Amino acid sequence: MNKILVTGGCGYIGAHTIVDLIQNGFDPISIDNNSRSTPALLAGIKDITGVTIKNYKVDLSNFDEAYAVFQENTDIKGIIHFAAYKAVGESVEKPLMYFENNLFSLINVLKCANEFNIPHFIFSSSCTVYGSPDKIPVTEDTPTQPAESSYGATKQMGEEIVRDVTKAGELQSVLLRYFNPVGAHASALIGELPLGKPQNLIPAITQTAIGKLKEVTVYGNDYPTRDGSCIRDYVHVCDIAHAHTLALQYLIEKKNKEKSEIYNLGTGNGVSVLEAIHAFEKVSNHKLNYKIGARRPGDIMAIYANNSLAKDKLGWIPKYSLDEMMDTAWKWELKLKQDEALHNNPNFQMN
Repeated sequence: MNKILVTGGCGYIGAHTIVDLIQNGFDPISIDNNSRSTPALLAGIKDITGVTIKNYKVDLSNFDEAYAVFQENTDIKGIIHFAAYKAVGESVEKPLMYFENNLFSLINVLKCANEFNIPHFIFSSSCTVYGSPDKIPVTEDTPTQPAESSYGATKQMGEEIVRDVTKAGELQSVLLRYFNPVGAHASALIGELPLGKPQNLIPAITQTAIGKLKEVTVYGNDYPTRDGSCIRDYVHVCDIAHAHTLALQYLIEKKNKEKSEIYNLGTGNGVSVLEAIHAFEKVSNHKLNYKIGARRPGDIMAIYANNSLAKDKLGWIPKYSLDEMMDTAWKWELKLKQDEALHNNPNFQMN
């Protein structure tokens, strides 16, 4: 089996991707220092797949620590690089922290990839590289605009770094620009585990519905959209995860025409924040407590994907509907509540 290094493997998308890799015959290992994640998802991976994943609790911003992992695993055939800070609002407040963490870690991983002659590299990018686009849906050829946040800027710079390194050496790369990953594994054994107050809409919705949060804030209802709230392209995390497996297989089978290629990962459907809330209310049968707040720095009005290229080249077909995204997210939140209750009271039973 091909050994694949997943950086950020204890994170939300990383954990789902590890499951998908295992189910498609790969042998993943993880690097994650758990500064923004928890090793608890590794237990969920084992429950789903029966495989125990080795995680190296290493800070990739430290080159010597990163290098030691590669020295121990000289048979790595590919890298999927997720490890990064990702909160848009926080990045606006703390830009230097984001530039230092997200860029130094990427550079160190690429140095090691070159040193150990690792042929395949998948970069976790984002639709934030498009900034506030002039036209939607966006294609891979849509010009990137100045980033609205430092997080988006690190993804733009990260893409440039990967492309230049690919151009200069033997590495082959795929840059995957995802839109808004949501939902959880259908088993409810792994899902999104935000540390502290959630920065993303769907965990804020589910945490409000379960009673962890008092209310959800809708940041702005005065945008020139159909209901005044921002429009995003929500895509199920398992669909996102499978795209990484497909991208690896694509490179391994030498199907790429260019040494570095870019693909959008979105459903192609624009959904407003208020529409997402109403979809959750329908699926969960819960009336959600939400309020309208001011616009949030770093947010853009609307973006959604043209995903034709990923469909045509990678064979990627997103399978999950918006209702299924909301349903799996809600089942995951219910599972977390059940686990917490069982921890506090072993005789607890949910109604």
